[in-house]
Amino acid sequence: MNDLIRVQVEDFNPGQYQEWLREGGVEAGAIVTFTGLVRDQLQGALEGLYLEHYPGMTERALADIVRQARRRWPLGRVLVCHRIGWLQPGDNIVFVGVASAHRAEAFEAAAFLMDYLKRDAPFWKKERIRGDEQWVEQKDTDLQAAKRWLTD
Repeated sequence: MNDLIRVQVEDFNPGQYQEWLREGGVEAGAIVTFTGLVRDQLQGALEGLYLEHYPGMTERALADIVRQARRRWPLGRVLVCHRIGWLQPGDNIVFVGVASAHRAEAFEAAAFLMDYLKRDAPFWKKERIRGDEQWVEQKDTDLQAAKRWLTD
């Protein structure tokens, strides 16, 4: 199995995920990982972030993003994990890891996966700020970031 895709409530251990990527074989000369954290841009006002998804649909969308990356770059193991439920500032929220023979492909594929995940994965976010909850709109910067991968 070269792809591992998880959507889960539980926290994850980035070191264990990196080890899974390493176990994919000696042909990988590079492993690139990204761990996203819940950030509080409001200097302590963010009390929590709630992530909702459609089971099955979300995993299929993530698998499709991985397939797109595999069509662009020669990749070994690929791991995508995204958390759902209530998270606190500083919690792990997303992990993307890519193994490849060369560093350039690994870096590019990891960036591609994050850009497309932010644009295409069906997650809905709600913030709790000072006791008030509101759904978060998708950021235009996330939509724009994915455009850099469009080819003519």
